[in-house]
Amino acid sequence: MIEKIDISGSNYKLEDNFKKYTSKRIGKLDRYLPRNNKKDVVVKIVVTEVNRAHGNKYEISANMEIPGGKVISAKDECSNIYAGIDILEAKLTGQIRRFKTETSPRIRKNPLSFFKRNK
Repeated sequence: MIEKIDISGSNYKLEDNFKKYTSKRIGKLDRYLPRNNKKDVVVKIVVTEVNRAHGNKYEISANMEIPGGKVISAKDECSNIYAGIDILEAKLTGQIRRFKTETSPRIRKNPLSFFKRNK
């Protein structure tokens, strides 16, 4: 579980239920990280209320700082903040998996290449 999650609001007062939901959903993302990068990950989430002509919307952005200088970020704009966290979780999951395949030497691009014969 990711322990260092900073949740803040800009033009929006955060409720305790939202903070618990966010830390539960985003905290589970450590299972997708490489083993040596799990301990020191820092996540910063900012919720901004944006008043539009058609109604209020919320802009949610997340920055995940992984040791070694890598920053993974995602941003979403939606009318429900809980749905926005779910979308951010999916976006961050895809980016973490891409980061893991690029950095991990044992994960191959083509896993069936091991079984091909050398001609």
